This record gives sequence, C-alpha cells and structure tokens, in this order.
Amino acid sequence: MMDKKIAIIIGTKAELIKCMPIMLELQKQKRDYWFIHTGQHPLGKNCEELNVKKPDFILSKEPDISTKFWGKITLKTFIWNLKTMFTIRRIIRKLNPKYVLFHGDTMNTAMAIGASAWVLNPFKKWKTVHLEAGLRSGSLKEPLPEEFIRRVADRFSDILLAVSDLTENNLKKNKKIKGKIIKVGNTIVDSAQIIYESKKKNVKKLPRDYVLINLHRHENLKSKKRMTSLVNILQKIKINALWPLHDNTEYYLKKYGLMEKIKAMKNIKIMPLTDYATFIFLLANCKYLITDGGSIQEESLVFKKPCLILRNKTERQEGLSTGINFLTKLNINIAKKVIELIENDKLKIKKFKNPYGKKGISKRICEILT
Repeated sequence: MMDKKIAIIIGTKAELIKCMPIMLELQKQKRDYWFIHTGQHPLGKNCEELNVKKPDFILSKEPDISTKFWGKITLKTFIWNLKTMFTIRRIIRKLNPKYVLFHGDTMNTAMAIGASAWVLNPFKKWKTVHLEAGLRSGSLKEPLPEEFIRRVADRFSDILLAVSDLTENNLKKNKKIKGKIIKVGNTIVDSAQIIYESKKKNVKKLPRDYVLINLHRHENLKSKKRMTSLVNILQKIKINALWPLHDNTEYYLKKYGLMEKIKAMKNIKIMPLTDYATFIFLLANCKYLITDGGSIQEESLVFKKPCLILRNKTERQEGLSTGINFLTKLNINIAKKVIELIENDKLKIKKFKNPYGKKGISKRICEILT
C-alpha cells in the first residue's frame, strides 16, 4: 500500500454513494485513504453493499433510523455540528493528509470545510477538495441551508471539482472564488452504472409500467400546504406506482392527516426504504419518476427517465434543458399535464448528451488527487 494521502469526510448515505466510485478506484489502484464518518446516517450496511471499506473514524453513534436529524435546525443540531467540526479538525491535524475531500451541500459539508479550511488552519499543508462544486439554485431559501453551504464550501475550497459546463461557469464568474476549478463531471454517472450492472444479474419481475416516487425534502415536509399539494399531484397518477417511503415523510404525512389520502390511492404501493442497488434497479426500469430530491434528478438522466421535480427551485438546472426533467413548482396543473403526456406515451424523448459526463469520472478525479 502507498502512504495515505486522502482523507474523505462523509456523513450521509447520498455522500457515500457519490464518493463510492472514487473509493473503489483508490482501492483498485491500491491507494489507501482515511474514511471519516460523522455518524449522521447509519452507513455500516451500506459500506458492505457498496464494497467500500468501513470508516476509520466514526465521530458519533449512528442512528437506528434513517437520519440523526430530520432537517430541523435546533440547538441540539447546532451543538452537535460545532462539536463534530472541532473533532474533524483535530483528526485532520493529526493525520496531516495531502487532500481533504468532502462532497455536496449537507451539514457534513459545512463541518468538513469549517474544520479543514485555512480560516481555522492558517498554516495547513493539505488542500481542501469540494466534490460536486458549482451547483446553484439561484435562491438561498430554496433549499435552505444547502444553497448557503455549497456557496461557502466553494468559497473556501482549494480544488473545486465542477460537475458540468454550467457549474464550471458558475464558479468562474464568481471573483471571490480563488481555488482551482476543474470540470470533471458527476460521479453519480459512475455510481449508478456500477450499481445497476451488479443488480441486474438478479432480475426480479416488475410491473409492466410503473411510476417511482421519492419524496423527503425538509422544505416540503415542514409545510402542510406543500405536502397537501404533493398529495394532490400524486392523485393524478393513473398507472401503478411504487413508493419506498422515508420514515420522516411518513411521520409528516400522518401529522398533517394526509396518510389516509395516500392509502386511498389503490394504484400506489407503499414500500419500506430499499437499499441503493434495488432503488437504482427500480429507477432504471420505471416509466417515469416523481421526486423532490436532488441526486435522483441526475440519475434520471443516466437512465433517460422522465422526471417530475416537486420543488420550486432546483440546483440541477442542467437537466431542465434535456427535455425529460420538469420543474413543476408544486403547480398541480403543470404536473397533471406532464403526467398525462408521459402516461399517454406522447412525450417524445430527443437524443441528448448527459450534461454530467460519461463513465470514467472517478478515475480522472483519482488522477487529479495524486
């Protein structure tokens, strides 16, 4: 094994999925790395499923449910973040890596950049690396705090790995950004294809045509008005639908008295949350997607699946120009028209080049981090 040079900071399942192909490529090249897990999501089983090594450091006890926090910014959340940030800082200073890699726009991203940037480490020798840099929704409120976190991460990173032409331009036109900007593409392209190839060997019978539903964004969950709009949109689905339901989504549906409405929709089958491989297989074989998530918009482009986005804004704006990603702004009439278009086979999908690149992105990133 070569000497370890890279510390990878991960806290959520989505971060692990997008860092996974980089980790696998490093393992393939027999380059060891440090895996620092903040403990926000339970990742032990996911590491086994994705064939990556288990964390070298786990900074807090993993939760028994899907996440330690349900999108709520409380005093407890703030204290946990602050404590974890200084724990990360202490570990990084001890390890003294060449690169500190973190992903995206989560609380873990904020802690990672806070712990490793020059502000708290004026004489640092390592370089901070922001994976998936340059995404912008154009509004600090949609989503909050993710939009703020990604801007701060970009501002204080030494190397910014942009996912597309658009994100590269977002970074270059910001004069406050001093780090090195490199367009590499999005690692989700590698992740989705690696997982799908492994899963399709164990093909199970699926419904002929079905919708895949994925709803969990906290800006929707915390609003009864928004959740009511989401449920009203789901009522427009005429074909079968599969819905792997998050525990926090189920909690708020029950809180707002909307769960009975869902149960009355006989074409919608509620399922437990699946592992990522099963989810990707369901996605790759569905007729279309309905989501308020972020990465699933990118995965829809990998498998060329129409995707209704139940949000007011999206930071994945590249997908809107492909003709298969539709930002509904939670408007029932807009959503209904798109649903009818797709279900009646009247949506013509034109050939498009995936704005997030093609397979092999992770190998290039590993070449950059030498």
